Amino acid sequence: MILAAGRGERMRPLTDHTPKPLLAVGGVPLIVHHIRALAAAGIRELVINHAHLGAQIVDYLGSGERYGVAIAYLAEAPALETGGGIRNALPLLGEGPFLVLNGDVWCDLPLASLITQPLTGLAHLVLVDNPEHHPKGDFVLDAEGRVHNDGPHRHTFSGIGLYRAALWADTRPGPFPLGPLLRAQADLGQVSGEHYGGQWRDIGTPERLAELDRRLTL
Repeated sequence: MILAAGRGERMRPLTDHTPKPLLAVGGVPLIVHHIRALAAAGIRELVINHAHLGAQIVDYLGSGERYGVAIAYLAEAPALETGGGIRNALPLLGEGPFLVLNGDVWCDLPLASLITQPLTGLAHLVLVDNPEHHPKGDFVLDAEGRVHNDGPHRHTFSGIGLYRAALWADTRPGPFPLGPLLRAQADLGQVSGEHYGGQWRDIGTPERLAELDRRLTL
């Protein structure tokens, strides 16, 4: 699943007329970078949620056939946030494991190696080095690959993770974030993770978008 329903307030005025996932870096929309990476990993069935200007996403991507995938769309009104959006998609995603990517990040992680590993708990997160705009990080990764909420050497959650539907067992329909679910299950030992030291960008501002665009067009 690609999460593509965010409004992109910090990206205004760019997102006043274009949904954030369709903003281009290196001449290619952010969401297409994701779709190409998923297809290269052998994933053929995708779910994409959308809200703000979502019809543009559907019109641009179509059925997904030109990318070698089949896309199912879920329109949200209002937007359901990360946790609520995934919960709403569970009838299409199944019991899992399934892969979810935030639509507003860019990463060169080879997804094939991620999706072939066993998922022993309810979630497996890709963690990255803390960027300048998020210096305190989100989670701690121990030597056994378990994710914790507290401790030294914190890392940032990349927005890329594997999940089981059981993570949402005690939730109700409606908008809610994913973070509290992950933190609660980390305390129960149900979240594993890995650190990725390659290239990752959170495209949260026009400046970060322009910086990545320059990097990819050199």
